[in-house]
Formats: sequence, C-alpha cells, structure tokens
Amino acid sequence: MKIVIPGGSGLLGRSLSKALLQDGHEVVVLTRSLQPGVVVHESNVDLPGLTNAGWQPDGTDGVGSWARLIDGATAVVNLTGEPIAAKRWSVAQKACIRDSRVLGTRSVVGAIRAASDPPAILVNASAIGYYSNRGDEELIEDSSPGNDFMAKCCIDWEAEAHKAEGIIERLVILRTGIALDRTGGALQKMLPPFKMFVGGPLGSGRQYMSWVHYADWVDLVRWALVTEEVAGIFNATAPEPVTNSEFSKALGRALHRPSLLPAPAFALRLMLGEMADALLLGGQRVQPARALKLGFRFNFSTISQALTTILQ
Repeated sequence: MKIVIPGGSGLLGRSLSKALLQDGHEVVVLTRSLQPGVVVHESNVDLPGLTNAGWQPDGTDGVGSWARLIDGATAVVNLTGEPIAAKRWSVAQKACIRDSRVLGTRSVVGAIRAASDPPAILVNASAIGYYSNRGDEELIEDSSPGNDFMAKCCIDWEAEAHKAEGIIERLVILRTGIALDRTGGALQKMLPPFKMFVGGPLGSGRQYMSWVHYADWVDLVRWALVTEEVAGIFNATAPEPVTNSEFSKALGRALHRPSLLPAPAFALRLMLGEMADALLLGGQRVQPARALKLGFRFNFSTISQALTTILQ
C-alpha cells in the first residue's frame, strides 16, 4: 500500500511510519519542517520506501503541490495538529491548536476530493478530550461530547473528517488518549521530577488517566488499515484506565523512585492557567469498547506492564 501521513513527523507518526515501512508499505510523510513543494526520498537501505514532503495546510481546497501525493494513495492517516501542551494556552495559542487540526483536516479532505484516484481509507486523529472532564463516569464511543475548549475543538476536527465520506470507502476516527513513549509527549515531561525524587500525583490524584502504549496505538492503526469492518469512531486507549495517583505509583515503581510529593492544584493553575484543568487536573475514564468488540487485542493492558516495558 501507499500510505500518506500528514503530520507524520510527530511522536506517534514516526513510530507508525517505521512500522509501516517494516511491513513493506510505501510511506509519504507530509511535514511542515520542509518548505511546501520540497520532496525528499530517503535512502535508508534497511527501510526503503519513505518520502518526506513539505506542506503548509491552510484549509484551502487541497490543490497545492503536496496534494498530488495523495492522488493514487491507498490510505491517508491524518495526524496533523499543533502539540496541545507545547505552550501556555493564550487566545492565540488556542486558535493555533484548533486551526492546525480543523484547517489541516480540511486541506487533507480537499486533496482527497480533488484526486482523480482518491484513497480508499482515511484514518483521522482525534482525542479523548472530546468527552471533557467526566470524573469516574465510564466513557465509550457513543458517549456524549463535553463542552470545553478541547471538546469543541475535537467536535469541529471530526466534522471536517466526516466530509470525506462518500468519496472514500472507509473513515476511521481514532480518539487517542495519553500516548506513552519515553522519547516525547506527556511521559517524557513527567520523568524529570520522579528521577529527582520529587514526583507524585497531580492535584487530588483522583482524576482518571486514559492512556495507551505507543506500540499498541501503532498496531491499532495498522489493524484499522487492513480490517474492512473497521469504520467509524474508535477510542484509542488501553482497556484499564487508572487514576493519576495509581499512575504516579506505577511510574515511581518503574523508576525505583518514591511518588509521595503531590503537585497542588493551585500551583498547577498558577503555572499553566486553563491548560492545567484541561490536561492535568481533569480526566476521562475511557474504554476502547468498539476495538475490543471487533477483536483487537492490546499487548499492554496494564499501566505497570506498559511503563516497565517503556522505561527498562
């Protein structure tokens, strides 16, 4: 298969690209780190078939120079989006987070619509922020959306992906939880205080963390690409979400460090503003109900197993 990955130079995109190349697929990564129109064919003899191409998604109809790379592809895995925790949430940064997802997806769908030979499959990223902070309520794919900034962002993001229906054969939307990988993302930011013996729960510690091992997320995408009955919304989270307190204890055990020093909620709000409640002090207890029903099996279902494997 030829698979195009807009936003594929990010944390999960890099792992996915490597796995797809190892499977023998041709992979085209669309990245903003290259100027639009620049195409670089990698010469890695161990993993042939990788192309990096510059793009600048702006919500237009997808007829830029990069759009031709989607024409004739088997599938698109759209991962475009500004990292949500890269900066404090100012008005401008929130607009950047939303627009990078909504306008980026609009550009991808525009390119699919303009293609003479459109891809059959679109796997589009979303996030469990769709559900907002729901305490200990168990959430599945049919659960109602929330109404905070991230929920509204996800609703608009998914709405753009749905515009590809009728052109493609299958649309898969993955609402991803906290993806665990020591090389980046949330886990990388959690490690320093634990390594310095000052780690612990955030706020009350009672908020749920719905997480997924990066390798299971990659396998979930690979499974979605080749399994014809997979279509619609899927929660990309491990089947055993944990509270922040439980997560902190498991992380401390994996690092052979204590997890006794909580970070007070007021301090996190003072330091991070609105982002603290959305990303750290709130939580979602999410189940991957549809993936489990269709037979997908997670290799890393418990947080202790996942962290031990990642950090060993």
